[in-house]
Amino acid sequence: MTPYFQHHVFFCLNKREDGSDCCANHGAEAAFDYMKSRIKKLKLSGKGNVRINRAGCLDRCSEGPLLVIYPEAVWYGFVDNEDIDEIIESHLINGKPVERLILQG
Repeated sequence: MTPYFQHHVFFCLNKREDGSDCCANHGAEAAFDYMKSRIKKLKLSGKGNVRINRAGCLDRCSEGPLLVIYPEAVWYGFVDNEDIDEIIESHLINGKPVERLILQG
């Protein structure tokens, strides 16, 4: 069975009400917006391609900001838009995970 999306990217955008560390405090929303716009600009969005989604807490707050790509279940920590560009180019376009950004289980 062919999946609807080749890659499904989930960004943790959780904001903790108690003020404790969370992905939202580390620029996750801006990174989400950047990746979504890059994917659209590169014409990689839609059925059979890539879907960028918001997610609530992925329960790895101290490692944030982070995203996870399915179906491979590869978890990434990132710092800036250059990291996002590398994930797009290497993983989403060329199928090669970015080892230096992968979060270990």
